[in-house]
Amino acid sequence: MSIKLAAFDVDGVMTDGSITYDDNGIEYKTFNSKDGHGLAELSREGVITAIITGRKSAAVERRAKDVNITEIYQGVQDKAAVLDELLQKYNLTLAEVAYMGDDIPDICILEKVELAGCPKDAVQEVKDVVNFEADKNGGCGAVREFCDCILKLNRN
Repeated sequence: MSIKLAAFDVDGVMTDGSITYDDNGIEYKTFNSKDGHGLAELSREGVITAIITGRKSAAVERRAKDVNITEIYQGVQDKAAVLDELLQKYNLTLAEVAYMGDDIPDICILEKVELAGCPKDAVQEVKDVVNFEADKNGGCGAVREFCDCILKLNRN
């Protein structure tokens, strides 16, 4: 198996799922530095990385830039359609794709891809369809575990 595209949800995967607002309505998210290293390592190894998330946030744009995420899709209503777009753009098959999600809107992708992952604290419906469950929760190193798994698979 060789994973050429690794895609991720954000809230509950790259973050712990908390959404914090200040008095001016500005949204804050906290990201894990070890997760960031794993994402950057995927990029260095030539894996296309993507964010596919239902929410929109400037913090996500910044994080994507900081860790060299190749593609970013925010405000997505139909995650499966975005996946199809990425498959066409890069001429990939589902057997070359990994995705990590944590909640019901992610299942439409998780059921299709070769390597389907989730954090330890994902909802049960997601756990029921994945073939990789991290030992760590979302925002607490789960993404790093998934990245390390992908790198190990690609090196074998």
